[in-house]
Amino acid sequence: MAAERDPRASRLEEDPFERTRSPGSHTRAREDGNWRQPHVRVVFASNGQGGQPFFRVFGEEPQPRRVYIHKGSIWHFSRIEIEHLTQATLAFSLALAFMSVGGIFGALNAPSEFIRGGIFWMIPIVPAFIVHEVAHKISARHYGCWAEFRASPGGLRFGVILAAVLGIIFMAPGAVMVMGNTTKQQFGKIALAGPLSNIFLWAIGLGLILLGLETTEFTYQLNENKRGLLYLWCWGNVGLGAFNMIPFGPLDGRKVKTWSNAVYWIWVSVFAGLIWFNLNILPNLLPNIS
Repeated sequence: MAAERDPRASRLEEDPFERTRSPGSHTRAREDGNWRQPHVRVVFASNGQGGQPFFRVFGEEPQPRRVYIHKGSIWHFSRIEIEHLTQATLAFSLALAFMSVGGIFGALNAPSEFIRGGIFWMIPIVPAFIVHEVAHKISARHYGCWAEFRASPGGLRFGVILAAVLGIIFMAPGAVMVMGNTTKQQFGKIALAGPLSNIFLWAIGLGLILLGLETTEFTYQLNENKRGLLYLWCWGNVGLGAFNMIPFGPLDGRKVKTWSNAVYWIWVSVFAGLIWFNLNILPNLLPNIS
């Protein structure tokens, strides 16, 4: 079954899929991940700014242009994709810094704490976000699809403003856009790859804690306790993965549940178990930090 266009694409200011014309025929997607024939290598997109109705109503409709899809390694990142990942990372880091001091007034009153808090939260949280998105990309490329990350300017602005005003984090930084033919199972696996990557990173953090490598000098005050980077690493990955398993809107959970209800509930149960572990077991594994 052909994959539907990711609904998150509508948030992009420059949508490469606006008025896309698919080729007449496609080679069927293969479960073994072999590349399809060149039919899916070229898509058509407009030269103009996606989502500008003024030009569509009062101006001349932009003529289509060819957009060539890279056919090389699954690790290929285009210049545009790197720019969008950088923008999302910087905006996410700024929002985390505002959150660490309770908003913009806290940043003005204690600029050094604003910088320190931003760095402290950025180290464990930003890798969770980047690896999550890259996991989607690599999984999609494995099945022969074109896949690149695109930032959501509106989502980034909203997240930074919310963090600056209220000191809380809620951000939709962007998504991996996927173009190509996939089966329902393949599309579900592409969606599941992101949360699974967060479980993998959580396991790395837990392993480092068990090895006694939790930071005791570079810490952050959480409620009545000081916590190190690895503690936040574990919570950041479980939180991001669990949030994306919500079966709503453009989140990964909806795609996984559409593919397999059983698989969905298995992994929801796993994340519920990890949250319980982080609440009840993880604090007992940490070193005493005074």
